[in-house]
Amino acid sequence: MDLIHQLPDRLLFAIPKKGRLHEHCVSLLRGADINFHRYNRLDIALVKNLPIALVFLPAPDIAKFVGEGNVDLGITGQDMVEECQVTDKIDKILELGFGCCKLQVQVPIKSGINQIEELVGKKIVTSFDVLASKYFAEIDQKYLNDEDKAEGKKTKIEYVSGSVEAACALGLADGIIDLVGELLKIILKKLIRSLAQNPFANTNFFTSLETGETMKVAGLKAISTVLETQAILIRNKNPSNPSLVSKITSRIKGVIAAKKYVLLNYNVLRDDLKEATKLTPGRQAPTISPLENSNWVEVQSMVGKDDVAEVMDKLEEIGARDIMLFKIDNCRV
Repeated sequence: MDLIHQLPDRLLFAIPKKGRLHEHCVSLLRGADINFHRYNRLDIALVKNLPIALVFLPAPDIAKFVGEGNVDLGITGQDMVEECQVTDKIDKILELGFGCCKLQVQVPIKSGINQIEELVGKKIVTSFDVLASKYFAEIDQKYLNDEDKAEGKKTKIEYVSGSVEAACALGLADGIIDLVGELLKIILKKLIRSLAQNPFANTNFFTSLETGETMKVAGLKAISTVLETQAILIRNKNPSNPSLVSKITSRIKGVIAAKKYVLLNYNVLRDDLKEATKLTPGRQAPTISPLENSNWVEVQSMVGKDDVAEVMDKLEEIGARDIMLFKIDNCRV
């Protein structure tokens, strides 16, 4: 892929070409006013309002391409960066807050295995053979006795490209290392099959989707976490246009911050202002404006989305009026 010479005036920005990460990335770029149109079956899209070319790649390849300098900027998972062994070739710019999951060691529930040391010397199947090998090398070093070490015994790591969760059921492995979030696909398939057979089937198991209980559907349980991962923005250490990278980073930071905050606007008596601003201190300080009635002031402040309902209740209790909440689409903080 020699796009560098074909598009000399454009910064190359790689994002996942499909899946949930792709959807999140497209939404993020739209929010950052990075406008583009991707034509069917094309893995390159030219940004209309900035000198950027978007390159759509498989998520596992993005870290490698950024590390090797084939593209300047990319969005991929922290797990992919670690697996591709390019941490020394890239700069991690920003955690994006989506694609969050855990790379975990999982074993069959009925196996009786509860501790990681019980897998020493056994067979592990995974799509993350680099991370798995590194992880179990440390486990082997800690738990194998001197005789086993002298004989070269170690935990066997076998790579498979997909359907990792089936390895134990098929008798191919004693345990697996996989992203817990991937098991959601299994749940969805089982739900569709269940509803097709019985539209009134009990689907209460969906209430456990966010608790890690989804593994039980595949007959697995987690006994150890190798890595907690999420989508991250990365760049090559020598990007072609550092100032544009900084601009993109600033815009993306603004979109992420905007998702965490809302703008609260209200009127309050001057006598109650001190108490009100304790509730709404803002990021730096609230904006306070005088009103025609000199006994009152208007206050504007950024408030965390998770806290806003309680803050509004307390403002009302101290006598604040005309309390209004505004969505923030983008910001610079």
